[in-house]
Amino acid sequence: MAKSRTKLDQLNYHPSGRDLDVEVFHFSDLRRRVSSEKISALHHYSFHTLICVTEGAVTQIVDFQPVSCSAGSLLVLRPGQVHSFGSIEGWDGWMVLFRAEFLPSETQTTADLLPVLGLDRLPDHLSLSTADFAAVNEAIARMQQDAASAALPKDLHALLRYELCALLLRLVILQDQHMGTDVTRSPGVQRYARFRRLVEQNYAGWHRVSSYAAALGCTEKSLTRAALEATGQSAKSVITARIALEAKRLWFTPTGRST
Repeated sequence: MAKSRTKLDQLNYHPSGRDLDVEVFHFSDLRRRVSSEKISALHHYSFHTLICVTEGAVTQIVDFQPVSCSAGSLLVLRPGQVHSFGSIEGWDGWMVLFRAEFLPSETQTTADLLPVLGLDRLPDHLSLSTADFAAVNEAIARMQQDAASAALPKDLHALLRYELCALLLRLVILQDQHMGTDVTRSPGVQRYARFRRLVEQNYAGWHRVSSYAAALGCTEKSLTRAALEATGQSAKSVITARIALEAKRLWFTPTGRST
């Protein structure tokens, strides 16, 4: 029998009591307001979620893979992913929920300051150093305080939007520093990043490496080399794994099957 499943949208959590485009709260607040059965279910997200563990330790599940988290761990969950909180006891942390449209688009004038593609450069799991964790924790706490402000809705939405973009940009910079400048600027790594974006957009219809190579303006050999450099897997394996992952995700969604 598969584990029960739900969408986090169905938890109806609105900590500020206001209709905001971003929600910031502690996991312990969610635990007090929502049944343990709903929290323990597998969640299929339709929005972005950041989970920053502030105390304790827990093993969470992201796309059916266990992720060990302790204080300083930050999960970046994207629309379509399947997630489980693991244990609902023994840990606490921040949760930041927002939809993709809350971030500026590439065509907006602020896009050069607030890069919309920053999320694509983040892994599912970051381990922050003590100093970086303190900075991230402070930024999220400030967002929660500001969300409770009596400011005009238009002004408050703008403030939270800029704070969220600043937080994401900080995380991208920290990730780049962790990987090293030489790695992040490597042509192969940059090509693989563009390849991954194309896979996310087209995996349902594009199953051949040649389709992606043509779209990227490179050869299949160079694309495979880029994938091997970035992940140790061939480009074909990356495509196949993404298709298989989507099949597993659909199995656990309300419209899919469960046995």
